[in-house]
Amino acid sequence: MKYQLLDASRIVVTTFVFSAIVMFLMRKVAFHISAIDRPTSAEGNRHIHKKDTPKLGGVGIFLAFLFGYILFGEQSIRMNSILIGSFIIILMGIIDDINPVKAGYRFLAHIVAAMVIVFYGGILLDNITAFGYSLNFGILSYPITILFIVACTDIIDLIDGLDGLSGGICSIFYLTIATIGFFQGRAGSLVMVLTLIMLGSTLGFLVHNFHPAKIFAGDCVTFMGFIIGVITLLEFKGPALISFFVPITILGIPILDTLFAIIRRLLKGQPPFQADKQHLHHQLLGMNFSQTTTVLIIYGINIIFAAASIFYTLVDPIIGEVIYILIFIIVMWFVLHTTIISDKTPKRTKNFIGRLIGKKNE
Repeated sequence: MKYQLLDASRIVVTTFVFSAIVMFLMRKVAFHISAIDRPTSAEGNRHIHKKDTPKLGGVGIFLAFLFGYILFGEQSIRMNSILIGSFIIILMGIIDDINPVKAGYRFLAHIVAAMVIVFYGGILLDNITAFGYSLNFGILSYPITILFIVACTDIIDLIDGLDGLSGGICSIFYLTIATIGFFQGRAGSLVMVLTLIMLGSTLGFLVHNFHPAKIFAGDCVTFMGFIIGVITLLEFKGPALISFFVPITILGIPILDTLFAIIRRLLKGQPPFQADKQHLHHQLLGMNFSQTTTVLIIYGINIIFAAASIFYTLVDPIIGEVIYILIFIIVMWFVLHTTIISDKTPKRTKNFIGRLIGKKNE
C-alpha cells in the first residue's frame, strides 16, 4: 500500500506542477486570441469580477490531462474514446470562449462527445438493481448513458460562477473517488489513473483560479464535468443502485443547485436554462458574505457530502445514511429561508450561517 500511495502521489504532483506552470502560457494565449471574459459584456455580467480575465484555464487542465496520460496512462479503446470525446468538448469550448455560440451548438457537441464514449468506447449504464429488483435498460441504455454524460458536463458549467468554485468542487469529487478507490484496492485501474491525473490538473488550475482569479476555465470547464461523468460510469456502474448513487451524492451541490434553478425558472414562467443570479453562490453573496467566504462555505457543504459517501462506502453505511439525512434537513431549511426557489427573505439564514462561521452581521 505504501508503494501504491507513492505512485498515486507522483501522478498528482506531476500533473499539478505541469498544470500550474502551463496556466501562465494559457493566460498569454487567451489575451492573444481575445478569449477574454469582460465585466462589461453580457457574459461577464453573470460573473463577479471587475477586470478583463483570460478564459482558457480549461484548456490548461486538458493539456495537463494529456501530459499525465502520456506519462502514466495505458492505451485502450476506452481511453481512446475518452481522448476523442475530450477533444470535442475542448474544441467547442475554445470556439465559444473566442466568439460565443448558441447553446444548441454547444449541447450538440456535448452529445457527440458522449456518443463517442458510448458507441466507440463501449461504456454503458445498462442495468441497475435496487431493493431486490433488477432493471435492464436494454436499448434505452444508449440514450440514458448519453444524457447522463451530457448532464454531468453541463452541471459543472452551470455552477461556474465564482473564483475557485467549479475547480474546488471538482477537486473534492476527484479526491473522494480516489480515496474510495484506493482503500478498496483498485489502485492502478484506469479510473484511478484518470481520477488522479484530473485531481492534479484541477488543483494546478485552482492555484490561479482561486480569488482573485488570474484565469477562468471558460466554457472548457465542461471538460471537468465530462470526465466526472466518465469516471462515474467506469468506477461505480454496477448491479447495485447504491454503487451509482455514491458518486452522484459527491456532486450534491451542483446537482441541487441546477435542480433548484430549473424549478425556480419554471415557477417564474422562464426557460429552465435561462441564466439568472439566484444560484446558491448568489444567495450567499446576497447575505454580504465575501467571494472567498462564499466559496469556502460551499466547499464545506460539498465536503460533508463527500464524507457521507466515504463513510457509507468504507466505514459504516448507517453513519453515511445519518449524514445524508442531516444534509437533506439542512438543504430543505435553506430552501425555505432563501430565494433560491421562491421569493423569501434570506435574513434568518444569513444570521444563522453568520453565527456558525463567527461573522458579525451588520
